[in-house]
Amino acid sequence: MKNSVKDFFLCATVLWMLMIFIMSAQPADDSTKTSLFVGEAIASIVVPGYQHWNEDDRLILAERIDHPVRKAAHFTEYSVLGVLVSGTLCGFSKASLEKNITTAYILGTLYAVTDELHQLFVPGRSGQLSDVLIDSAGVFLGCVMVYVFKKIIMSKSTGSSYASRCI
Repeated sequence: MKNSVKDFFLCATVLWMLMIFIMSAQPADDSTKTSLFVGEAIASIVVPGYQHWNEDDRLILAERIDHPVRKAAHFTEYSVLGVLVSGTLCGFSKASLEKNITTAYILGTLYAVTDELHQLFVPGRSGQLSDVLIDSAGVFLGCVMVYVFKKIIMSKSTGSSYASRCI
């Protein structure tokens, strides 16, 4: 694997983990404002005439979809983490694809556990086992995506060292 690709995956992984940490360090009020903003943005795209609703009705809808928005964010951010950790391990490890994917899943899930533990110390936040399960499911999806993509690439390539270990 070229050093630039390996370095990209490593830097992207570290930056993504830092972004997750920063988002988890937000006090509950700030986190709620962020997720309500996202909920309002989603509603403005998918609900016809939403922009013409009065402010109270828009807030009610945003609050109603806040929980699913938060859970979808957990799943999505950890799916990306699964892809990035898998790519990093494939670039730096000489282990088999299966071992790299399994290790990526374990590392991503352990990061989810530490993230929820971290939230125990953030004002108004709490660590949730259900979030760890959602996060680990996201990591699993990201790892599976890399595995499937890799298998497709391997079936079409001649087996370069990068292709035999990574995406």
